[in-house]
Amino acid sequence: MLDTPIEFLKGVGPQRGDLLRKELQIGCYEDLLHHYPYRYFDRSYITKIKDIGIETDFVQLVGTIINIMEEGEGRKKRLVATLYDDTGRIELVWFQSAQWMKKTLQEHQCYIVFGKVSFYNGLANIAHPETDLLTAETVVAGRQPVYPTTEKLKTKGITNRSFAKITQALFEKITAGDVPEILPSEVITQHQLCSRYAALRWIHFPDTEEHLQAAIFRLKWEELFLSQLKIAQIRLQHTIQPGYKFETVGEHFNNFFAHHLPFSLTNAQKRVLKEIRLDTATGKQMNRLVQGDVGSGKTIVALMTMLLALDNGFQACMMAPTEILAQQHFQGISSLLEKMELPVALLTGSIKGKERKQILQRLADGTLPIVVGTHALIEESVQFKNLGIAVIDEQHRFGVSQRARLWQKNERAPHVLVMTATPIPRTLAMTLYGDLDVSVIDELPPGRQEIKTVHRNEMTRARVMEFVKNEINKGRQAYIVYPLIEESEKLDYESLMAGYEQVKIWFPEHKYKISMVHGRQEATERERNMKRFVAGDTDVLVATTVIEVGVNVPNASVMVIESAERFGLSQLHQLRGRVGRGSEQSYCVLITGNKLSKDSLQRMNIMTTTSNGFVIAEQDLAMRGPGDLYGTKQSGILKFKIADLVQDIAILEQTRNAAQQIVATDAALTLPQHQGLRNILVKEASSSQWSKIS
Repeated sequence: MLDTPIEFLKGVGPQRGDLLRKELQIGCYEDLLHHYPYRYFDRSYITKIKDIGIETDFVQLVGTIINIMEEGEGRKKRLVATLYDDTGRIELVWFQSAQWMKKTLQEHQCYIVFGKVSFYNGLANIAHPETDLLTAETVVAGRQPVYPTTEKLKTKGITNRSFAKITQALFEKITAGDVPEILPSEVITQHQLCSRYAALRWIHFPDTEEHLQAAIFRLKWEELFLSQLKIAQIRLQHTIQPGYKFETVGEHFNNFFAHHLPFSLTNAQKRVLKEIRLDTATGKQMNRLVQGDVGSGKTIVALMTMLLALDNGFQACMMAPTEILAQQHFQGISSLLEKMELPVALLTGSIKGKERKQILQRLADGTLPIVVGTHALIEESVQFKNLGIAVIDEQHRFGVSQRARLWQKNERAPHVLVMTATPIPRTLAMTLYGDLDVSVIDELPPGRQEIKTVHRNEMTRARVMEFVKNEINKGRQAYIVYPLIEESEKLDYESLMAGYEQVKIWFPEHKYKISMVHGRQEATERERNMKRFVAGDTDVLVATTVIEVGVNVPNASVMVIESAERFGLSQLHQLRGRVGRGSEQSYCVLITGNKLSKDSLQRMNIMTTTSNGFVIAEQDLAMRGPGDLYGTKQSGILKFKIADLVQDIAILEQTRNAAQQIVATDAALTLPQHQGLRNILVKEASSSQWSKIS
């Protein structure tokens, strides 16, 4: 029954069905059941127009409609009407379907009107309100659900009320027997959950507050539980997947540790190395995520893990998301291993011809022990003789299928070490990386000074530039970063160019050397400008966020971030981490416009009061939600309809424990009481790649 196409439901039909599919991915009865309201409105309450204020959200009004007329020309054409009651008047506006509304509305008639209040030039109005002639039937008592919808659906007449009507029609058609229970009865009893059918009925049409809360709890619990169940199954696969045994801690590892370390390891680095050594000695495949703030020394840990692979007769590779980052890793690793005379090669898309052929030959015959590269490493032409470990940097930038291709480079899956400089809040790590063991490097090497961060508005730019000049005159270098957001790329590009011209006025070219890097440049030009800055031949680097990840210039001590209000917290923290890499005091200046939203102001306050990446990540998650934070909206991992990773940590803990208990006793979900779970996971697996996530 629940698989029935949506157009067969009373009140939908082929045209509306097509729209619901395209706009909200509602294709069948079941999809409609899971299209939850995001709030409820008490339709038994009538607001008086005089009581509408700046804080007012949705209102229900009763009044007479007058002055129905069209205004504006072309695309700005709209229908406006005035609604008045005995206390005042308010404007109603329709930008779409104006002709249809004009025919439908009757002047000087009494209407019941429902909609969201907005203000334009200080005057209240309601755009696209629901309007009904006032009769005994049109007065709705009790709660009305308010559904997520789109502008396109509204213009085609699929309003909030339409959703309520078609959902009501669906509940008239189905019974509790049509909604199979998927959770085992002992789980339902233990966690005091209502039935699945009751939860779905009450989330749409709650008759009491208790029923509404019971429905929300059950649906959140189910959603988080299913994600934790998938993760627990993948985790089990990893723990039983055979891996290569690194039994020896040999000459390469010990020689590097004793003679070539640039500074002594912090306790956190030693702890993480010990965890890796234990993992790689078990004979099972290691899947470990190493989190550490910018500059905490993740690369040294990764390099020593690679040397451990070499000591056991294996090759190692490191994969980075960009050429610049791959190049930096290559240079860093080469210089650290220089005295040990260990060959290291760089393999990226721009390495071609004879040089590429030689690298591929040496990887295949085993004479090249370490290779650093971009996703060029996962091309089919790249074959290893004996790959034992793959290190992946900035993991969330690689797609699931890209990473999966690395595991086919040897007869057994190589060990996997994932590094990220983006601290991930615990709730998100449990969901995004629940299948990985997590290590945290939570200490900075001795001698590193905290970066002083200040917030200034654009009126003080002259003083900021004077400060930058003083730092450059001391022999330091500076970054000036401009936002580049895809949606407004053309405008941003123009403001970047205008900014570059402005910088040249502040820093005359006869005295200062300026370079620029941005995404529209040819890769070769971008690399050249980047290299000049790294080599110290440029004083000021004007850039977009292409410099966000991994660039290491110890002499750069100042970062100025223009229009800082347009960046997210994690991005600001990542950018700030480009300075403070040497022993000198470093500075980050956040320049914003004068008028800031409450959220922007909060972000600036957080940035100037803490440099702890984990605190910042938690705050960012709370402010922006998980989808925006890690680009996971696109990756399909975090499609939670009702659960909230910030608010629902207690439920997440419960579901994680319950999922682990079930997988420990019945991993394949073959027991009769787990049949419902098995069915839903099989259905979901057909449209995703959960089993490949590593």
